Amino acid sequence: MLQVYTGTGKGKTTAALGVAFRGAGYDLKTMMFSFLKDDPNYGEARAASVLPGFVLKQVGRDEFVNFYDPDPIDLQMVRDGWELAKKAIANREADIFILDELNIVLATKMLPTEEVVEFVAQHKNDVEIILTGRGAPVEIMNIADLVTDMKEIKHYFSQNVSSRNGIDH
Repeated sequence: MLQVYTGTGKGKTTAALGVAFRGAGYDLKTMMFSFLKDDPNYGEARAASVLPGFVLKQVGRDEFVNFYDPDPIDLQMVRDGWELAKKAIANREADIFILDELNIVLATKMLPTEEVVEFVAQHKNDVEIILTGRGAPVEIMNIADLVTDMKEIKHYFSQNVSSRNGIDH
């Protein structure tokens, strides 16, 4: 099935990782593609080696991405990451695929939404596909089997609390 975690609130990636954690309990394999993230110090990158059957592929760079005028390197990395993800999904290299931050990649037109919709619609009945990130396009939500909109009500960042290791990243 296709699961989508979107919205302005915290917890989209965390919810997807919760599915991977549950899946590991049943010997399911998870492959996570992190678009727009390439920091080996993110909690999920540090923990990837200890969760059985979990593979993380960071397919972005750990730099600020200007979504209004993306650097050509960011566009190329997104395209290359998408091609890797498509191949892995088509070959059923795992049971669960997390395409982290792909929603914002689509919302900012770094990849064509129609292309992703067509591919995901063809494969969502073969494996579990999870898309995370703000701004999930309506076309993605329309073909999804589950959509959760994380709505921020209150966040400690507004009180100048810095991102905390193991909690926020």
